[in-house]
Amino acid sequence: MKKERKVGTVSRGVRCPIIRQGDNLAEIVTKSVLEAAESEGFELRDRDVIAITESIVARAQGNYVSVEHIAKDVKTKLGGETVGVIFPIMSRNRFAICLRGIAKGVKKVVLMLSYPSDEVGNALLTWDQIDAAQINPYSDVLSLEKYRELFGENVHEFTGVDYVEYYRSLIESCGAEAEIVFANNARTILNYADHVINCDIHTRKRTKRILLEAGAKVVCSLDDLMTESIDGSGCNEKYGLLGSNKSTEDQIKLFPRECKDLVLDIQDRVLKATGKHVEVMVYGDGAFKDPQGKIWELADPVVSPAFTDGLIGTPNELKLKYLADNDFKDLSGEALKEAISKSIREKEGSLVGNMASQGTTPRQLTDLIGSLCDLTSGSGDKGTPVVLVQGYFDNYTN
Repeated sequence: MKKERKVGTVSRGVRCPIIRQGDNLAEIVTKSVLEAAESEGFELRDRDVIAITESIVARAQGNYVSVEHIAKDVKTKLGGETVGVIFPIMSRNRFAICLRGIAKGVKKVVLMLSYPSDEVGNALLTWDQIDAAQINPYSDVLSLEKYRELFGENVHEFTGVDYVEYYRSLIESCGAEAEIVFANNARTILNYADHVINCDIHTRKRTKRILLEAGAKVVCSLDDLMTESIDGSGCNEKYGLLGSNKSTEDQIKLFPRECKDLVLDIQDRVLKATGKHVEVMVYGDGAFKDPQGKIWELADPVVSPAFTDGLIGTPNELKLKYLADNDFKDLSGEALKEAISKSIREKEGSLVGNMASQGTTPRQLTDLIGSLCDLTSGSGDKGTPVVLVQGYFDNYTN
């Protein structure tokens, strides 16, 4: 009698050597996964997922740019005078070095911050503070003086940083004049500047359209900056500065450049070594939301910039508890197990609209698996930039 499997999805962090520019990442990742399997006594199976964090992909590509590179690009594209910089996220890791580059490339920065929080949930203020001040964030424009009069100093819950003062001093330290306003209507910036960098991530196309329709002379989103190499720098043709991370005080690591060849190479190497057809993806932020800090973990433009074709689409699942409580509420034990198994085996096509699928997660497979991998690898010193996910595509019948 065949032994029944008692374990479903397993996510394993895989340790790798420290990756440097020019390393053969496909070879290193494949070797690391195979050595982990041998060391821990498990075998690869068809449809296992090997996921690689975007940081080591960009590092292997040598995809870095400096403050000076950004400044040169900004000056070329926006003229070097007064520039409106709107809707940045509040992050030393994600935006501070970009802002330094922008400030070094212009004479004045009019920094327009959204409030009470930025796009991904970093809060300047609480809604209770907004209500108490009788402010309407959808229409009211606040100067820095008015902001301080109403709200004083406000530090970030997790970092303890007053981002308003931090960004102001950062701009001035780079030799530019700084003016700060608080507003949520993109058109407001045109009262201060007609050359604009809109720094929002997921709403950037709409914001850019609104500004151009309202009469802005030049509008660059972050994905319009550093799209080409400057003086030998890195670049990202598709995402520009979006998805970048601080590397040093004067340098950032960009989001990986085109890396579909990498995931296909790893898939092919594993097939040749084991005979198993695995899926492979590159992942960044996991796109989950923290209930305490209200931060949406997606400062990258996408969760996965590259993945093999088997990861296209969304889950197509039935809700076991729905079947147990409704269709088969009078069954129990082996009879219930067999009835549910039969339903799963017989499911065909899309289950959209099927009552037995309600409550299942309609996110892209790469976004779901990316969240699992981001949580598995962490963002600190775990030393597991590769994650092996097994059994993700199993169901109750496997």
